Amino acid sequence: MALGLCYVIPRIPRPHRPTLVKRCYHDYIRFATSDGIGRLPLSSPNVIGVASSRGPRRFQEDFYAFSSLSLNPEELRLHVKKHLGIDWDPRRVGDSFSRQVVFVGIYDGHGGSAVSQSLRQELHGFFESVQKSDIPEMYQWIKELGGYFKRFTGGALAPWIHGTEGTEEMDLEARATLAFFEVDRHLSMDPEAKKSGATASVAILHSLDVPATPFFASERVALTVAHCGDTRVILCSSDGGIPYAMTDVHHADARNEAMRLRRMMGHALITDSFGEARWMGALANTRGLGDLGFKRFGVTPEPDVQTKLLKGPEWAYMILVSDGISSSVSDDEIVDLARDAPTPKRAAEKILNYAEELGSDDNATAIVVPLAGWGGIQGPDRTKELRAYRLEQAVGTERHHRM
Repeated sequence: MALGLCYVIPRIPRPHRPTLVKRCYHDYIRFATSDGIGRLPLSSPNVIGVASSRGPRRFQEDFYAFSSLSLNPEELRLHVKKHLGIDWDPRRVGDSFSRQVVFVGIYDGHGGSAVSQSLRQELHGFFESVQKSDIPEMYQWIKELGGYFKRFTGGALAPWIHGTEGTEEMDLEARATLAFFEVDRHLSMDPEAKKSGATASVAILHSLDVPATPFFASERVALTVAHCGDTRVILCSSDGGIPYAMTDVHHADARNEAMRLRRMMGHALITDSFGEARWMGALANTRGLGDLGFKRFGVTPEPDVQTKLLKGPEWAYMILVSDGISSSVSDDEIVDLARDAPTPKRAAEKILNYAEELGSDDNATAIVVPLAGWGGIQGPDRTKELRAYRLEQAVGTERHHRM
């Protein structure tokens, strides 16, 4: 079914209770014009730029997706009021725009591509279609996972786990949490998802402008990031090109993750022969989708969710990368590589090419999303000399020959 249509598909959350879910996501964004409503394809290289490579790996396990979603405007109003203290009135922008947000997701698979491909195909649809009425049944399914989840108290879903009658609408934190768990429940019927998984970073861009403007021209954008694992979301400021990370890495030896797992599960952290920490001796990431055989041991799809107000030209762009890039390229280098590119597409290609020239040995993906400050970064390129030095040192090395 092509994007841009509103249609009904079957979803079976439990074998005995089939439901119908209406999905209305599009591959374009709407914006107000003097003549009415304009439409702009998200796939345009001037709107969202993507570069992706399999690298030296046999298979591509990195995937991505972007679309515009139709969400409950009351939910969006409550979210920006709760997290940003802003009284946004959806009635002022009209029915055509009050529900619109832009969804951008990056997914890094491991152990196979089954989970990351499923995220590419399904996560934006789940994000749009989940409802608070799904939460009590979802909570029961979560508890049935056992182990770590026997003591799970609901997290962001807690206000609705015992019933939803008379309760307020979800915010985007609850929606993201429910959607991530919904993916795992959907994948529980796939044998491949027991031995493979994926990390995920999802960015939701919600323009607060009146009249409605595209996110790349908006004076005020509410950015919400839901994140599991070691994919990254990085903002670049217009003043000096300073990076601002919207995500932390959920590795087994990261402070917050180590505390969470020790508190709930005891100690099961093993260091491999390369000196890298592995949870249960197998997984680098302790939050992610899939890996269903490890769920009861604390590998949770519950995302970290952060919301930030982006004001006009203060921010030049947002960049999402997989660890095939971030494992060898610093945040400062990533944002500097994009700063003089003529289009978001070219910016993403520059980031990817640099990682490959350094000898990245993993699948690698970069997504560049322009904001109102695009092309207006002030100050010097602070990593220019460092990048030149690193490229010079890489020439002739074993990693460079593997390119």
